[in-house]
Amino acid sequence: MRVPLSWLREYVDLPATETGRDVQAKLISAGLEVETVEHLGADLKGPLVVGQVLTIEELEGFKKPIRFCTVNVGQANGTGEPQEIVCGARNFAVGDKVVVVLPGATLPGGFSISARKTYGKTSHGMICSGDELGMGDDGSHGIIVLPPETEVGKDAIELLELVDEVLDIAVTANRGDCLSIRGVARETAIAYGLPLRDPALLDVPGPNAYGYPVQVSEPLGCDRFTARTVSGLSPEARSPLWLQRRLQKVGMRPISLAVDITNYVMMELGQPLHAYDRKLVQGTIGVRRAGEGEEIVTLDGAKRKLHAEDLVITDERGPIGLAGVMGGANTEIADHEEAEGTTDVVIEAAHFDAVSIARTARRHKLSSEASRRFERGVDPAAAAAAAQRTVDLLVLLAGGTADAGVTEVAAPSAPHTIAVAADHPDKVAGVEYGRETVVRRLQQVGCDVYGQDELIVTVPSWRPDLTEVNDLAEEVIRLEGYENLPSTLPKPPSGRGLTHRQRLHRRVGRALAGAGYVEAPNYPFLGEQVFDQLLLEADDPARRVVKLTNPLNDEEPALRTSLLPGLLGALRRNDGRGSHDLALFETGLVFNPREEQRVAVSLPVDRRPTDEELASLNAALPAQPRHVAAVLAGAREQAGWWGKGRPADWADAIEAARAVAREAGAELVVRGGQYGPWHPGRCAELVVVAEGVEKVVGHAGELHPRVVKAFGLPARTSAMELDLDALEAVGDDTPRAPGISTFPVATQDVALVVDQFVPHAEVEDALREGAGSLLEAIRLFDVYENAEQLGDGKKSLAYALRFRAADRTLTVDEASAARDAAVALAGERTGAVLRG
Repeated sequence: MRVPLSWLREYVDLPATETGRDVQAKLISAGLEVETVEHLGADLKGPLVVGQVLTIEELEGFKKPIRFCTVNVGQANGTGEPQEIVCGARNFAVGDKVVVVLPGATLPGGFSISARKTYGKTSHGMICSGDELGMGDDGSHGIIVLPPETEVGKDAIELLELVDEVLDIAVTANRGDCLSIRGVARETAIAYGLPLRDPALLDVPGPNAYGYPVQVSEPLGCDRFTARTVSGLSPEARSPLWLQRRLQKVGMRPISLAVDITNYVMMELGQPLHAYDRKLVQGTIGVRRAGEGEEIVTLDGAKRKLHAEDLVITDERGPIGLAGVMGGANTEIADHEEAEGTTDVVIEAAHFDAVSIARTARRHKLSSEASRRFERGVDPAAAAAAAQRTVDLLVLLAGGTADAGVTEVAAPSAPHTIAVAADHPDKVAGVEYGRETVVRRLQQVGCDVYGQDELIVTVPSWRPDLTEVNDLAEEVIRLEGYENLPSTLPKPPSGRGLTHRQRLHRRVGRALAGAGYVEAPNYPFLGEQVFDQLLLEADDPARRVVKLTNPLNDEEPALRTSLLPGLLGALRRNDGRGSHDLALFETGLVFNPREEQRVAVSLPVDRRPTDEELASLNAALPAQPRHVAAVLAGAREQAGWWGKGRPADWADAIEAARAVAREAGAELVVRGGQYGPWHPGRCAELVVVAEGVEKVVGHAGELHPRVVKAFGLPARTSAMELDLDALEAVGDDTPRAPGISTFPVATQDVALVVDQFVPHAEVEDALREGAGSLLEAIRLFDVYENAEQLGDGKKSLAYALRFRAADRTLTVDEASAARDAAVALAGERTGAVLRG
């Protein structure tokens, strides 16, 4: 909501020294979010005056039409002589009054004006458009043409109110009253402790039998409908400058006098209105629900098929407007430039159900200034005053006559009353305000308050958001100042700190970051088509998803069951932006639906939920294990003077999984596997053993070429994903000091020839077990394949074995015996033989 300070001052006598920044600070303290204060005309400097066009000479020989004009600016130029100006606009003629900026002036944006030669003539100034003065377009898309009675030579800065301050307020959904100058003025008056001149306090005639006939068939959707008629409007009447400028300052474009007046009153009082051309309305105006399949052409020219829940305004022909959203084109007010303008109008000021209007606006994707207000709450008692204000302005500015008939259809209603303890705001805020302060603040809001210890509060009609005792407490607290609430830090019990799960989460993140991975958190939403891209089987448990009732994106309505889709998308985006050497990781929750679907209980807000209530709530939620995943592409080690570098491959993905397992204190078994998105021959199955039972906790390796193509990834992209909670359950991350021996190590190398299909992990496990307790470490340092030397289908695996005893120096015989035992067991289990 844009609020010009000059308009605000009409209803609140602010001190003359108060600036927009001062008012902004006051309103923010009172709970309104004033985002910016715009200084209109801050860098504008005259002379800027009213001129009258004397002559126009059309210049020939140029690519676009150019006119050489002489303009009478009175004594503003110091000589009284006509001002010679070159102008390209076409929407003015000889005799028109225009706005002229003279040499020496500065226009908004720091544009300095001086005499200059152009198109073979010397132009001494400019004839201005609204955009050039920072006013916005007035609909003419050209030069400002002033009313004929405007005085030549008059200061145009003052005439057009070009210097002002405008507060831009982000109005929350519960404060519909502040979508009006009236509502903001009330808040300003309270903040400054000044009286408010309420623009809605008008003498309004009562309803009578002579008004325009109205029939409301849907009182639940429309509980109040006021209709007034004005006749004899001048079709040539145009909106005066002050009205146009106020609309422009609040962000609206002037259209025609009748429409401008309804928009002006809406901005002033917060009550949306609509004006119908009386000649085009046939019979009784009605309010009802639409018939399924009915159609209407709205003022924006779109034909809309109506829904049975839409509330519509009708006449004898059918719908003539979407109630509270937009009027119909078949009763549109004619523009003053049309051959036969509107002379008689019917003014509608109604109050519609907020939910109904909100649904209609969303259903038709048609958000309007009117629907925004009805959705957030409009003062139903202001309808009659808004209609009267509109009638008064039409009579004043268009020369019309107000008909004696007044129509008002209203459903019976009673004011909303709330009983609240006088000390309830004290308990909510933890501050002792006292009864007098509570009563005074509620009365400032507009409430009627009675009682002593127990207050009976009648809520004003313009505050439909005040529904219960805590709403009243909030009013007292915000007006007393949120900044005055004491700031007390909570005192957590000592000695707790982070949970074990949180510490593991952080350690895993640090370990992967230390290994060169970059954390890339992603949204937890996905579309189910991604499972086909990941080559998951039709019965894969990962395809069972939790779907959102109101997803942020209709294309991603489900919660993720894997971290890979988000990470692969991040890798693709970064690769597309020129970062080709990538190593990304993410730790986060995945969501698995439970076998038994339960309905979550509603937890109380007046006390701490019991353990049983919390357990019932958690049982209704999907399982949410924490996973960790990593993806790699491009170079893992950069090339340089130190060497050729190395591309990332499946082994790096497996090593990332091992690093995670080490942080969890879990022993990870790596063996060949096959699953979904991974290449069948380059996929490792990651297993842990818990109580003698093996459990698959993840996979790692190179992605399948079809997955790479489906996601648009670099070739040979690798990835791993692990169930971090499963690792934590079997791991023991108790810190242990390393054993340091004072005795030397004995190193033995061994090269074994095995069949190509034998996994290295099986060979290593056999060597480790066969070597016994003397084996300190084992490392695979070479893989060799040569059919001529080794035979078809064979490969050579070379290992470095490190032996050490804790209590003595090993002899050569002891180390050799341990090596021979290791080789023997490897031969027995895998068929390995010593090479050479």
